[in-house]
Amino acid sequence: MTMQIIRRHLEPNLPPGRSAFLWGPRRVGKTYWIHHHFLTGQETVIDLLETDAFADYAARPALLRERWNGQFTVIDEVQKIPALLDEVHWLIERKNASFLLTGSSARKLRQSHANLLAGRAWRLELGPLSATEVKGFDLERSMWTGMLPPLFLSPDPDRDLRAYVADYLKEEIATEARQQNVPAFAEFLRVAALTSSELLNYTNVARETGVSAKVVRTYFEILEDTMLAHRIPPWARSPDRRMIQTEKFYLFDVGIANYLARRRPQIGSADFGKSFEHWVLMELMNYRRYRQPELDIRFWRTSAGHEVDFILGDMVVAIEVKGARRVHVGDLGGLTALRESHRVKRAVVVCLEKEPRVLESGIEIVPWRFFLERLWDGDLVPAS
Repeated sequence: MTMQIIRRHLEPNLPPGRSAFLWGPRRVGKTYWIHHHFLTGQETVIDLLETDAFADYAARPALLRERWNGQFTVIDEVQKIPALLDEVHWLIERKNASFLLTGSSARKLRQSHANLLAGRAWRLELGPLSATEVKGFDLERSMWTGMLPPLFLSPDPDRDLRAYVADYLKEEIATEARQQNVPAFAEFLRVAALTSSELLNYTNVARETGVSAKVVRTYFEILEDTMLAHRIPPWARSPDRRMIQTEKFYLFDVGIANYLARRRPQIGSADFGKSFEHWVLMELMNYRRYRQPELDIRFWRTSAGHEVDFILGDMVVAIEVKGARRVHVGDLGGLTALRESHRVKRAVVVCLEKEPRVLESGIEIVPWRFFLERLWDGDLVPAS
């Protein structure tokens, strides 16, 4: 079956008179979404990736106010000209104007002390694809293509991944980091990819990268500010001092992580298990973006080594991810230890089995396709 994108979960439901920021990493499909799911033909669109438009507004941001014609206005890649946000603010306050402002990095705006509109604009996010947005989804293939739309659908994903990493991650993000040492930043990306889904250890990454731990901390902050990485905090609502307090780190896309780490995971391998966990997190992050923005996602780990991959809400759901075709009792040590010390409403193992089943202990064994259905139907964590 040929893969194709059906429709993104982000709904174009911005009420009249409202404005919004739409954030998302490069190549997640913001511009495509705007033109195919948001625009009605009655809007003004300003694309700052167009050389002429950028030159005009960079030289004279007041042109936005002078050219405003009363229509809803879309400004694509607004972080390229932070001064435009003062004009946007003025038009919202004085003319009751409405805007959709897209960008891939709030870092430039904050560093330039740009006007972020102080609550006058909603925050929307577009992430990598969810498997539920794709017809003919191939799980194993997605582990190396990733879920960025043009790479996921590419007939030559290896070449496109190489271009994305070389042209955007290594060059543009390094420039944003104000780093002249692009090779060092490139090596940091490789080490960060190798340690994606693991506990953050700045000292170890610094040693492998060849820069100081302080610089490595800055690198990680840049990846987060440009929406290229996530930190997942540990479960901390426990008086037990034996709990791990260190955060976990994940790159924003499993394919990018595997490309940088030079992995090509296949079902049954340890690399696949790690990638499968990463992919499940991507689905959880998308569900939070589009259905429940306040959803708390954490992990649970003790100093003795017991671990559960994800905790949703206030122990509403505990999720263990196993990239195996059969889950055995020996795979349930983390969930068992968690349930002995905390009241957990539901304990779920996401895996590659064919059919769902429930153990006598109450632990649910859920194949990944069923997990997606239950997640997006609101059965696991009801949408807000």
